[in-house]
Amino acid sequence: MTLNSIDASAVPSTAQTDMKQKRRVLAGGSIGQFIEFYDFTLYGLSAVTLSALFFPSESPLAGLLATFATFGVAFFVRPLGGMFFGVLGDKIGRRKVLFITLMTIGLATFAIGLLPTFAQIGALAPVLLVLCRLIQGFSAGGESVGAPAFVFEHAPVDRRGFWLNITLAATALPSVLGGTLILALSTTMDPANFESYGWRIPFLLALPLALFGLWIRSKTEESEAFQQVLKKNEHKEYSPLRQTFAQNKLRMVQVIFVMALTAMGFYFLSGYFVSYVQVTGNLSLEMSLVANAVAMASYAVLLPIGGRFGDRFGRKPMLIAGSAALMILSVPCFMLVTSGSLTLAIIGQLLFVIPMCIYGGGCYTFFVEIFTTRTRYTSSAISYNVAYAIFGGTAPFVGTWLVSGTGIAMIPGVYMAGAALVVLCLLVFTPVPETHPLYAKSSPTTGQ
Repeated sequence: MTLNSIDASAVPSTAQTDMKQKRRVLAGGSIGQFIEFYDFTLYGLSAVTLSALFFPSESPLAGLLATFATFGVAFFVRPLGGMFFGVLGDKIGRRKVLFITLMTIGLATFAIGLLPTFAQIGALAPVLLVLCRLIQGFSAGGESVGAPAFVFEHAPVDRRGFWLNITLAATALPSVLGGTLILALSTTMDPANFESYGWRIPFLLALPLALFGLWIRSKTEESEAFQQVLKKNEHKEYSPLRQTFAQNKLRMVQVIFVMALTAMGFYFLSGYFVSYVQVTGNLSLEMSLVANAVAMASYAVLLPIGGRFGDRFGRKPMLIAGSAALMILSVPCFMLVTSGSLTLAIIGQLLFVIPMCIYGGGCYTFFVEIFTTRTRYTSSAISYNVAYAIFGGTAPFVGTWLVSGTGIAMIPGVYMAGAALVVLCLLVFTPVPETHPLYAKSSPTTGQ
């Protein structure tokens, strides 16, 4: 056998091994995103129960406002977590950082399942709940961006949108799993037992899920692109944070506005609609969970399709089409959701999911593709988490406050439509770039 024949026969094996490794990265990134959003989604799904146990009040609405204020607290530390883990990830590697973030967020969620209630220890109970949420938020600041960046750097160039949206689609599945689990527990358990310990079970499952995610990630490696950057920086002082603000200020502002819209939409969908439908639509917890599970399952199916269209047509056309559709459909969607009919509530949430997935076909690749490998983790983590802190974490609170202040059930839909209009104008009238390397006219980074 000649040397040439040996080399030729080795090529398919090497290619197969490389693709197997890439798919492990895709699996590891998706599982990490699933666990992160499982932890965050549980809080929103359990908001009515948590408000009664940790924020008792004569007014159910006041208790719910306090619960959603605590929901938002976790988002305000996310930019700090994003900055800390982003710098670390750009210096020592995405893989090592993602081990830390996944374990920390799993432990914090597990701890919520063990907390004593207000009736047991008084005011210390909500303080401990806030502390757990702060730890969740700090860790999620690194996990929420690190996993997509890790997957992006391993993905085939012509399928980046598809791969990233598979990863992000995993963020919808926790609502289905968590909602189904809470539904099963609440319907099969005595109400007193559910309030005593049944609600804790989904939170306690976070730890074994995190351990499983760590096992998957242990089988992955850093991307070749990042390894090359690491070698270049090996023998010189390098500050990802300084370089981020020196080179990427405009791009970071653009990412903040682009991601703000999807942050609002996603947390209306996953963290607000279950409680919103109960309070304003007078549906039961069980019916609210069913409607939301259908919507989130549809989101998980449609989002990768949106990513594939983004690979085909570019990121910016998807952003423009999605924001225009959200501007038009948000108010009708919220009117249907609060109609008091389970069927109409499901239709309303499905109509909201479709433009969200069109917009997601551009935004979830855009926010990592716009930055170079050298500062990708730091730049995208700060801008992404600022957007989610200001607009995502506050969405359930603002929605509840608007309904309380105006008495108009569908008023959060007006808020969402107004935000979509602002983003649409920015996309059309300001120099937001097309980042797809095959379609960008003057590609400053194209993710290289």
